[in-house]
Amino acid sequence: MTTSDHSPDIGRRAALGHLATAAAAFGAAPLLASADTVSGKAVSAKPGPGRLKQSLSRWTSKAPLPELCRRLKALGFAGVDLLYVDEWSTVIDSGLAVTMGYPAKRDNFIEMGFNDPANHAQLLKELETTIPLAKKAGVKNVITMFGNRKAGIDDRKALDNCVAGLSKIAPFAAENSVTLCVELLNSKVDHHGYQGDSTRFGAEVMKGIGSPNVKLLYDIYHMQIMEGDVIRTIRDNIQWIGHFHTGGVPGRHEIDGTQELNYHAIAKAIADLNYQGYIAHEFMPAGPDPFESFAEAFKICTV
Repeated sequence: MTTSDHSPDIGRRAALGHLATAAAAFGAAPLLASADTVSGKAVSAKPGPGRLKQSLSRWTSKAPLPELCRRLKALGFAGVDLLYVDEWSTVIDSGLAVTMGYPAKRDNFIEMGFNDPANHAQLLKELETTIPLAKKAGVKNVITMFGNRKAGIDDRKALDNCVAGLSKIAPFAAENSVTLCVELLNSKVDHHGYQGDSTRFGAEVMKGIGSPNVKLLYDIYHMQIMEGDVIRTIRDNIQWIGHFHTGGVPGRHEIDGTQELNYHAIAKAIADLNYQGYIAHEFMPAGPDPFESFAEAFKICTV
C-alpha cells in the first residue's frame, strides 16, 4: 500500500467503516466464552526478546484476524492493537493480548472527543458500557479522543472540558483496572482540526485529571510531524504516557532507514525509562510482503 493509494487517515477510517459493529457484540456469546477462558485476568503472550512488549494495529493488515494472530505470535509479538469488542475473543484465544480496545464503532470516532461538552454524555455512555467488558476479557487499555476544534472552544476551554469529562469516568476505569488512553494526533497532515495535537496540551489534561487510569497515547509518527524532539519529549512526559504508536515519517510507512526517525534509539530511550506498557506498530507497509515489514519493525524495536 502506498500513500498514493491511501492516506493514513483513510487507512484508519476504512477500519472504522468496515470492521464489524462493536455494539452488536456487547452481549455476544463468543466474547463471554472468551472471558470465561481468561477468568477476568489479563491475557498476555509469552514475552518476546528485548525489554519492550510490541503489538501491531489491526487496521494495518488485510490478513484475516486468526491468520494475523498466528503469524504475529510466531514473530514474537505480544498482542494486537485497536480492536472492536467482537474481535477480542479471537485474539485472546490465540494467546495474544488485546493491547487497545475501541469503545465504539463510529465514522466520527476521531473527531468526536472530550473537548466539546456536548459530546460527553455519549462518550461516557460508550465507555461505561465497554469498561466492564474490558475488565471481564482482560483488556487493559481502551482508546478515546480529544476531538476536533469547535467554534468558541479555544485550547483553554477545550483543556478544561477534557479534564471535566474524563474525570467523571476515571474512577470507574480505576475500579475496573482499565486505563483510558487519549490519543495525540497531528493536525498538519492527517487530521486537520484535531485539538489534541501537542504533548503540552495532552500533558496539561493529564495533570488536571490526576488519575493513573487516564493516560496519553503518544503516537510517535504524529508528534514527530507536529513538534519533533521525540526522545526528550518522551523522557519529560513519560509519567503521562500509557501507550505508544509507531510509523515512519514522512508517509507513515516502514520504520526502517527509509524515513527520518531512528526508531531503535527511540525504543531504547523508552525501555530505559522502565516503561511497562506496549508499543504498537501502526504503519502502512509499502514493501511487497507486509509481514517482512512487521518482522523488521519488531527487530528494530527490540532493545
